This record gives sequence, C-alpha cells and structure tokens, in this order.
Amino acid sequence: MKATLSKLGIDGFLLAIITMVLLAWLFPGPGIATKPIPLEEVGNYGVSVIFLFYGLRLSPEKMKAGLANWKMHLVIQFTTFVLFPVLILLAKPLFNESYFPLWLGIFFLAALPSTVSSSVVMVSIAKGNMPAAIFNASLSSLLGIFITPLWTGLFIAADTGGFDTSKIVLKLCLQVLLPVIAGLVLHRWLGAFAEKHKKTLKTFDQAVILLIIYTSFCHSFAEHLFDNLGITTILLLAAGMIGLFLMIFGLMNLISRILGFSKEDQVTVVFCGSKKSLVHGTVMSKVLFPDSTLAGIMILPLMIYHALQLIAASIIAQKMGRQSASSTTPK
Repeated sequence: MKATLSKLGIDGFLLAIITMVLLAWLFPGPGIATKPIPLEEVGNYGVSVIFLFYGLRLSPEKMKAGLANWKMHLVIQFTTFVLFPVLILLAKPLFNESYFPLWLGIFFLAALPSTVSSSVVMVSIAKGNMPAAIFNASLSSLLGIFITPLWTGLFIAADTGGFDTSKIVLKLCLQVLLPVIAGLVLHRWLGAFAEKHKKTLKTFDQAVILLIIYTSFCHSFAEHLFDNLGITTILLLAAGMIGLFLMIFGLMNLISRILGFSKEDQVTVVFCGSKKSLVHGTVMSKVLFPDSTLAGIMILPLMIYHALQLIAASIIAQKMGRQSASSTTPK
C-alpha cells in the first residue's frame, strides 16, 4: 500500500497535513492559546530557522555554474512569477465579494516560488536535466523572497486595506531575508554540515510547516471562517487547482517545443515551472498575513494545489520516465 500511495504522490507528509487540519477542527484551543506555550510564536521562530538552513544549503558556486542555459531559466521564472499571477488576476471577476478571501488565497499561491525538493525529484523520475532543475528550483526560492511580497503588496493592499507595507517589509527582512543572508555567509563553514544532515533538516522543516498549518487553521475554525465554504465549494476549488496545474503544464510543454528545447530541458521546464512551494507558502503567510483569522483560508488553495500537483506530477513523471527509458533501450 505504501508503494502504491508513493506512486500516486501520496506520502506521510501529505497525510500529516490532512491530520493537522482535522486536529485544528476538533481541538482549536491549543493553537490559539498563549499559555503555557504559545505555539504561534514557536512557529514564527521556526520560520527564521528554516530560512537559515536554506541559506546554508544554497551553494553560490552551483548557482554561478547554472547560469549558462539562460533561455530555459528565463522561461521557468517567467512562468512562475508572471504567467501564474496574471492568469489568476484575469479570473478575479469570476469571484463575487463573499468569495474574495478565497481568490486572495489563490492569488497568493500564484505569486509563490517553485518548490525545490519535489521539482528535482520529478525531473529525476522523468529523466530530465537535473543540474538545471536544481539551479532553477534554488533560484526560484531565492527570487520568491522578494517577488512574492511585491506581488502581494501591489495587488492585495488596495482590496484589503490591511496590508501595512512598512511593517511587512521589516518583518520580512528580520524573519526571512536576514536568516538567508546569514546562511549564505556561513555556507563556507557549515554548508557541508547542512548537506550531510539534510534529511534531519527536512524533518525539522516539515515539523514547522505542520505547526504553522495547525495554528493557522485553529484561528480560522475558531472564527468560523470556513462556515460559508461547503463541500461543493471545496470540490470546485480542487477542480480549479488541478485545472490550473494542467493548463500551466500544457503551456510550458508547448513553449519549450516552440523554443526548440531538448527533451531533457523540456522535462525540466514543465516540472519546475508548474510547481508551487508549500514551504514558502506556509512560512511566508505568517509574515505577509498577520491577521491570524485569515491565515487558514490563505493557505487552503495552496494545500489543495500542493496535494494535487504531487499526485498529477508523480503520475506524469513516471509515464515520461518509462517513455524515455523505452526510447533509449536498444532494439
């Protein structure tokens, strides 16, 4: 059963995310309590530690070496930070005022960087350009620190009236940018240590993400923010998220063919350009949306997209990998 679920992109972490939402629904009290341990504050500190470790693992030498294939990198980053948000902006008239917070969450998802680990894994399974995948996933994460808040500030502040730019920028610098810079500075001495213990660090990252998801949904459930979202709305949201993923995936495949990319580069483009980072989404939601009651609905589209992108991408990657293997097998 574990092997079957793995092939479908369903792993223990995905099941843990669902468990955290259920726990928040059943027991919201601990997530909003300030005593004896304020779990929300623990999550805030965890955000900084995650980005410190990210900076430690980011190799400046590898980033420099990956600059050669600039056309492919430009396509991937343009898709991630321009095409995604523009598509969601065009869909804004489809949402009436009562569903505006849901559109807000979808727009936040669209402005996020690509995910690192799963993008690289899918490219590996599909027999794509691995060095380019690592470079683009890392570059996307780095650019997202600046571009995601910029998109959010430009297009959300006017509608919510609650986006205090000065405080957000200061908080972003202290919680995200400063730890990344510190990690990059310390990479020379501690980079090998971080690489050696990357599995342990990944477990820590996931634990912090689960904590943030739990506390965010605790506030949202306590304020009855999801009362207007019935099962039909959730199913429509899920259909929209898988439709968005498949649309971007198809567009990337078409663009990479028009530009004459090799098969390996096409694989890298479609998987790195169509993914969105749950790590960045959950931790940056803590910084960008200080209103705790909104936090749960802000990351709801992201969680659904994350789950569906893993399942769809896993199935597609395995199919592409088999096709690649059969085309290289001697007749």
